[in-house]
Amino acid sequence: MAPGTLLGSAGMEPVTARCLCGAVRFELEPPLRDVSLCHCVECRRWHGHVCAMTSVAREQLRFVSDTGLRWTDSPDSDAHARRGFCGDCGSSLFWDAPDRDTISIAAGALDPPTGLRTTVQIYTHQASDYYELDSSLPST
Repeated sequence: MAPGTLLGSAGMEPVTARCLCGAVRFELEPPLRDVSLCHCVECRRWHGHVCAMTSVAREQLRFVSDTGLRWTDSPDSDAHARRGFCGDCGSSLFWDAPDRDTISIAAGALDPPTGLRTTVQIYTHQASDYYELDSSLPST
């Protein structure tokens, strides 16, 4: 399957997801994009390491509970993105660029089974020196 392949179909059950403490719970209507690993400096600092993200069209995201949801600007983002997180437990959950039709979701927040695969790694030129890139994945 090529990088960026969308999985699922309109007839599938929603994928459920949440933060660590459950103050932010949401559902994603398929299809979801396969997982991308982002090595950019902002993602590494936000997630504490490489960032694994999927995405859906904005209208495919439905909040079940968003009492803990907070947003902060991503200061060095070329896309003028903001990042969503749980203000109660600190889980990083979303990357949201205002001019895009999709919203990115932290893959670790999804309840299995997801049916997703990791298919690409991006911003590899910003990878840190304490880990090796995955040579089996296409890189940009």
